[in-house]
Amino acid sequence: MKIAISGKGGVGKTTIMALLAREFKRRGKNVLVIDADPSPHMAQTLGIRPEGVTPIAEMTRILAERAEKTPGSPFYQLNPQVNDLLQEFLLEENGYKLMVLGAIQKADGGCACPESHVLRKMLKTMLLAADEVVLLDMEAGVEHLGRGTVAGVDHLLIVVIPSSSSIRTALKIKKLADEVRIPRIWFVGNLIQDESDRAFLVQGLGVEPIAWFPDAQAIRGAERREEAVVTVADPLDNAPAILAERLTAAC
Repeated sequence: MKIAISGKGGVGKTTIMALLAREFKRRGKNVLVIDADPSPHMAQTLGIRPEGVTPIAEMTRILAERAEKTPGSPFYQLNPQVNDLLQEFLLEENGYKLMVLGAIQKADGGCACPESHVLRKMLKTMLLAADEVVLLDMEAGVEHLGRGTVAGVDHLLIVVIPSSSSIRTALKIKKLADEVRIPRIWFVGNLIQDESDRAFLVQGLGVEPIAWFPDAQAIRGAERREEAVVTVADPLDNAPAILAERLTAAC
């Protein structure tokens, strides 16, 4: 199963993805997490040593070579070889596998740079793995949908909090995700304090989210102390288990 997550900045998508990774690991799944946010924080959230992670996007020379794009040329290889890079930049610790894409560097001032091309190809190759749960933590906003980065995922989770701006962004992401034909798109409510928050989101979104994550003090405290969120014992109203169960049932 291949799951991507998106949403407005600051809505808690990395936290929810980490908790979902923990839940799938508890269910005996082989979990691979891909941090595709230009400001990656997934290593810390999972309790993985950040010094052991090498972001792929920093290896611009290798990426440019794999794309076989020469300076000043608008053309690059359609199918660069990336299989060996999948292992070279993969870190396994605490029962999780993690790959960090990092910030994509622009080349020649254009948008179709060899770095982004190879990263997309690598991502699509990894998402084709059938023997593991792949969790893709995307950058905030809608840019990744325009680049087609999430092509091939089974589910897209759109995290939304009880605010008008978060709802607007979530609906825009949903519209673009529909256009690129992602098969299953779900809203996930986060930072929920009471029934009025739930009602506000349902009214604004026009549909009930697939799961509700409470505004948990334990999670906030762990983040402020820079502790791994996956170590928090707070049950979170069983939200991670409910989300994992519903995603599995929907496939």
